[in-house]
Amino acid sequence: MSVVTPGLRDRVRGIATPVALAMGRVGLTPNALTLIGFAGTCVGALAAAFQAWLLAGVLVLIFGVFDMFDGTLARATGTASKLGAFMDSVFDRWGEGIVYVGIVAGCAAAGFNEGAILAAAAMTSAFMVSYARAKSEGLGFTEGTGMAAVGLAPREIRLVILTVGLLWTGLAGGTTPLAASLGLITVLATITVIQRILHVVNQNRKQENQ
Repeated sequence: MSVVTPGLRDRVRGIATPVALAMGRVGLTPNALTLIGFAGTCVGALAAAFQAWLLAGVLVLIFGVFDMFDGTLARATGTASKLGAFMDSVFDRWGEGIVYVGIVAGCAAAGFNEGAILAAAAMTSAFMVSYARAKSEGLGFTEGTGMAAVGLAPREIRLVILTVGLLWTGLAGGTTPLAASLGLITVLATITVIQRILHVVNQNRKQENQ
């Protein structure tokens, strides 16, 4: 199971709701918030590409947190839709991938080839976490958002680990913190994929025995 439980998600959404509604009152729609978050994440990726690790960490953190407001606003105003959910998921994955590409570029420019490899590995494992969820739900396993609570490293955990690595690298210098965070994401995300595969296997077994 994940440390990010459904109960914790609900409490965080409760805290985010007033902020999301305030954004809605100034004319921002859920889809506009999705695009703003994506644009900010791209700027963070660009900062990483230029080895501005501290700035990258700050932007990834701000716009990673900002990402919760689109869905929160949609639910709070009764405007949630399949299109909105699709946009949110697609731009989340796209933004996450672009950040890793920025880190790869920054590491390569700094001659830190091990970091570039670790960033690529972390990106691959992170995308497999999301793919396992999407595919399982598409095939009728773990309906709703149940799969989000399966595994050690959902997106929120990966965001925290990556942000800490970027900020620490920017503040302390050196590449060890960044390498450690990327390596940890790779390991935890890989374990999460295995956990989700086993979860689906168990669900399939139960369905066959019904």
